[in-house]
Formats: sequence, C-alpha cells, structure tokens
Amino acid sequence: MLARQVRYFLAVAEHESFTRAADALHVSQPALSQQVRLMEESLGVQLFDRPGRITRLTDSGEVYLQYVRRASQEFREAKRAIHDVNDLSRGALRVAVTPTFTTYLVGPLVEEFYSRYPNISLNVREISQEHMEELLLADEIDVGIAFSGTLTPDLDLDPLLVETLALVVRTGHPLAGEMSIGLEALSAESLVLLSAEFATREQIDRFCRQHSIQPHVRIEANSISAVIEIVRRTRLSTLLPATIAFAHQDLVAIALDPVRLQRTAVLMQRKDAYRSAAARVFIELAKEVAAELGGSLI
Repeated sequence: MLARQVRYFLAVAEHESFTRAADALHVSQPALSQQVRLMEESLGVQLFDRPGRITRLTDSGEVYLQYVRRASQEFREAKRAIHDVNDLSRGALRVAVTPTFTTYLVGPLVEEFYSRYPNISLNVREISQEHMEELLLADEIDVGIAFSGTLTPDLDLDPLLVETLALVVRTGHPLAGEMSIGLEALSAESLVLLSAEFATREQIDRFCRQHSIQPHVRIEANSISAVIEIVRRTRLSTLLPATIAFAHQDLVAIALDPVRLQRTAVLMQRKDAYRSAAARVFIELAKEVAAELGGSLI
C-alpha cells in the first residue's frame, strides 16, 4: 500500500469529509478521492460511507483504521529508533579479534568504547583469523581485528597498526639486560611458542625460514596466557608482540636485530556491508587507541 494513500485515508477518517481532508493535505479533492477509491479497489472493500456532507467509515473502514493507526505509530517509532541508533543511544555490535589482541588492545579499546557509548551492546569474540573471515562473509560479525595478507577478496581491510614481535624473557633471564639480539644468537635460544594453529606461529616459522634461523622449540602451547606463564616461571624465552611484555613488569622485550619481525594489523569488514553507526565509531575509536599505543608497537 502506498504511504500517500494511507495518509489520505487517515485524513478523511479524521475530518469525516473529503473536502476538509483535501484542504488539510493541500491537495485537490478529486485527487484525494481517486487515491481513496484506488485503495478500496486494492483492498476489495468499501472504507467510507458517503451519504451526504458527513463521510463516515464503514465497519470494514473502522477495522482497517485501527490497524493503520497502529502501523503509523510503529512507523513513527521506527523512525525514532533509527535516530536513536544514529545518535548511539542504543544499538549492538559484534566484534571478533585474533588472540594476541586480547592481551593488550581489547582491554583499553573496550574500556574507552564503553565509557563513551554505554548503551551499545558489545559482543567480543576471540577466534582464529580463518574463522573470523568466514563469519564476516556470513554476516555473523560486524568488525574483525586481524592481520593483512588475507586471500578473501570480499573483505575490506583498513590498516590499524604495525605490530613488532620481539624475544620476550623474564626479568631474571640471562638476556634480560640486552636491548637487542642478533638472529644468529636467536638460534641458540630455547623457546616456548604458540602452536601451529595460530597465525603468529605461522609468521614466526616463515620469518625463521627466510633468515635461516633454526629455533629450538622446547614447548608449544595453545594459548598466549600459557606461553606467558611458562616464560615467567622458566628460563625459556618466546617470540610475541613487544607490547605484551610491556604490560607485565616481570617480562622484558628484546628487539631482533638487524631485521625486525613485523606485521600489519587490520580492521576487517565485509565489502558492501551496511556500516552501522556503532561500527563506524568503533573503527574510529580503534584507530585512536592504536595510535596511543603506537610508540610501543613499531
């Protein structure tokens, strides 16, 4: 049903006159009458009884008026809801991150987002990048934070930060006082690393192959918290983002020299997907938080 016909119907029902309704709507009476007749024909019922000067609703018209009024009210409420979403007084956002970001980025980002937009419902998931891409394409999440290099052409990638991996040791480790470590010396280290299903491990293995490093991997773990705890309690070292070490007083990040192990973190969204107001401000805020952390990331 055309919105104009509904508006005309409501006006005639309110004024009980085609003439007064036409005046109120600033349209000609013949044009209004024609639209009401078209509405009656499409519904297959007579909506108005026109015995004289007073135009009254038929029984069918009375029933139809109840639903039209209700629909009109809901339509107005829908318009307000849209404005509410755009002014961020309500809404929902689904975010996914790869595991390393939960150790240093998610905390300050969610803290800042919640302080600014407390009425936005936020769902944060820690998943692998491969699974994240699948969920983005299926429209099951709105924004992902992962790494560049995806082969999926249907995703938009927006650079967020450059992350530098370093050799991370505990404060009592023999190398804890060093500012950097050469790649040859890295081959002599006993390491605990993330297991093979992590993108971080894939990047470490590729870096080692490129620079003829033969790491001595003594322990593998399938969580960053487990790797950190092992490093804190043993003389094993690990390769992780330097920012993770900066977040722990008993850990030290030692730069790799002369070649750094770096990767670009990106914000991921499905191409041509609807960008909600909540998603737009989240992306802006993620860039702000990343910029504040930037001095320790690059």
